[in-house]
Amino acid sequence: MPFAAKILSSEAAVIIKRDTYLNRLIHKKGNGLIKIITGIRRCGKSYLLFELFHAHLHSIGIEDECIIELSLDDEANAKFRNPMELGNYIRSRIMDKDKEYYVILDEIQQVKEVKNPWLDDADEKIGFVDVLLGLMKLKNADIYVTGSNSRMLSSDIVTQFRDRGDEIRLYPLSFKEFYDAFSESKENAWKEYYTYGGLPRIMSLSTHKEKSDYLQNLFKNTYMKDVIERHKIRNDKRILDDLANILSSSVGSLTNPKKLSDTFKTINGISINSTTLDTYLEFFEEAFIIDSARRYDIKGKKYIGTPVKYYFTDIGLRNARLNFRQQEENHIMENILFNELQARGYNVDVGVVEYRHLDKNGKDVRSQLEVDFVANDGGKIYYLQSALRVDDDKKRQQEINSLRRIPDSFKKIVIVKDEIMPWHDENGILYIGIKDFLLDSNAIHA
Repeated sequence: MPFAAKILSSEAAVIIKRDTYLNRLIHKKGNGLIKIITGIRRCGKSYLLFELFHAHLHSIGIEDECIIELSLDDEANAKFRNPMELGNYIRSRIMDKDKEYYVILDEIQQVKEVKNPWLDDADEKIGFVDVLLGLMKLKNADIYVTGSNSRMLSSDIVTQFRDRGDEIRLYPLSFKEFYDAFSESKENAWKEYYTYGGLPRIMSLSTHKEKSDYLQNLFKNTYMKDVIERHKIRNDKRILDDLANILSSSVGSLTNPKKLSDTFKTINGISINSTTLDTYLEFFEEAFIIDSARRYDIKGKKYIGTPVKYYFTDIGLRNARLNFRQQEENHIMENILFNELQARGYNVDVGVVEYRHLDKNGKDVRSQLEVDFVANDGGKIYYLQSALRVDDDKKRQQEINSLRRIPDSFKKIVIVKDEIMPWHDENGILYIGIKDFLLDSNAIHA
């Protein structure tokens, strides 16, 4: 049974389904591990747990007394930021050993470390990790947590628990989630989506100014502030800003810290070493602002070092960062496809196909062609090329040149901007429109 989140707007409630993530939670329910919901801030982690998952528990007969929920960033629950208070409270709620209890804790990193009252050692402290590991020993407690802020982002929480935690990465709305909640045409939905992205609150805002202000303020006052405060960055705030701008302008382009260092010197007149930039890229990735795709040698079956490609977790944030000035659909399409494949659970790389040929002088040379994405799902591989259009044969041959040189029989797909009837060419390559591909998770298997 699907459940939906309601976001109030000035006109009516917007219904947003997040069934993919809800089903993942349901599948992991009762597996004996701590379920850790990660993702960029404001992508809907709290709503997934407190509304959608709560509704599911009700639907299978779980009573409210067996659902223990705390928003630890709420001042009303401030006393539970003491780990001793938190542990005692949860245990006091687990009254009946014959019932299953569901413990849902939002923003778990708000729990502070305190001195262990039972030991004289001043260095011995207790924090939320100790509380949750202790609760894991209760056979009738199933635990779910989220965490993300400037002191401890969700990626750290996963590391803390290692093999005792089970991560569910939550992404902003997919195009299908967005379109299913959108009241206008598919074409208008696409225009809105590739402009403003999929952070849920966008759907409750009406004007360009409201959406633009929301995204720009969120980037500056939440995401960038989190990175700066978390890593105690004082003197390089401008460099972080410039790096975000450069990544926004070059989304989907191959780069590395050395190239970025050269760009800073050429465009910004600033000398900054590549090691520092590499560190700042890691800060952006661990904050879920960007993701990276490595290059993979398809014939050699091995990873190649730098350069890599960077994509924004939400395309609306990228566009807002540039004040909506660079709206190249080819780069935006590529970013959206990358996010979609990631959200569907694929491991995604950039493919490289090496081949030998004679140059114009008759010399035997080696060249490389790129495949936009290599999506791997437990041994099944899909090769995908993003193209604005293939409306003439010369253009089509250019787009599939790399795909035709791949020496295996895995699925090969060209995704175009235009609305087309899906079709296969003489090489077995599938051609499909971007909107159809995004709206049908089974299209990749067609």
